[in-house]
Amino acid sequence: MKQFYCYSKCSTCHKTKKWLDENSVEYEKIDIVKDPPTAERLAEWIKKSKQPLKYFFNTSGIKYRELKLKDKVPTMNITEASKILASDGKLIKRPLMVEGDHVTCGFKVDTYENEWK
Repeated sequence: MKQFYCYSKCSTCHKTKKWLDENSVEYEKIDIVKDPPTAERLAEWIKKSKQPLKYFFNTSGIKYRELKLKDKVPTMNITEASKILASDGKLIKRPLMVEGDHVTCGFKVDTYENEWK
């Protein structure tokens, strides 16, 4: 089952949910703030995705700026990054869509058309 990590106050998450529903994609909705993924799961997804660490961070978030992560993420390892991401779901770029080893962050229609339909 696809896992759809989202935040109720996020307009991008609302757009994504609408797209998923309109395209009859089955998913389990998980509140990324109340129930963020564990550091261990995040580390697995980061490794398997082959995406840069920055891909997983909500770079426009307040907490990202407060923690000055722009300067820290480039020198982090996966373990450090996954622990920070797991500490606050708002640090994770959303929505986060996961099924097995397949992971995407954010919402782009073409990506969802190709990877989640």
